[in-house]
Order: sequence, then C-alpha cells, then structure tokens
Amino acid sequence: MKYLLQVDFPHEGIFGEKMAEAFVELAKDIANENGLIWKIWTENEETKEAGGIYLFDNEDDLHRYLEKHTKRLESFGYSDIRAKIFSVNEPLSAITNADLTGGK
Repeated sequence: MKYLLQVDFPHEGIFGEKMAEAFVELAKDIANENGLIWKIWTENEETKEAGGIYLFDNEDDLHRYLEKHTKRLESFGYSDIRAKIFSVNEPLSAITNADLTGGK
C-alpha cells in the first residue's frame, strides 16, 4: 500500500525559479527521507500558497515526516499548515498512468 500526503500553507515569499534556487538544499534533504518515493513541489503565486504532494511507501514514515516537516515549517515562521493523508488505490492509478515507483 502506498500513501499520499498533501501539505499546503500560506506563503508570502518567493516563487518559481527564485524558489527553486533558494530551496535546493531543502529539496536534497527531503529526497533522503525514509519511505519517500517522490515529492511534487506546489505553488500558487496568485493565492500566495505553497506546499507539496508526497508519495510514501508506508504510513509510519509518512506520519514521522509530517511531524518533522510541520515543525520545520513552523521554525521558518509558517502557520496555518494544512495536511491531508490518503491511501492510494494502486490498481486504478495504474490504469490512469500513475508512476508509483519514482524510478526506484
């Protein structure tokens, strides 16, 4: 079973290429999280929101990461951090071309 984590929060900072440049080291750190298959970084400059969609190979690592990441975001000054957790229906996702392997 795979698990999806959706996180978003108000973000008044930088977006696009500037965000990509500023958060390279954070992205490298996140890439090494236990159980993480992949993360998609999300941003909406118009609504001033940022976040991510994460795919984990187990629920324990997802919950551990969510606790760690929430604390990290709060240490950066973020609040109103919203998170949702979903189980992935793998048979239906495969039909609609979802890559649940992350190339691993």
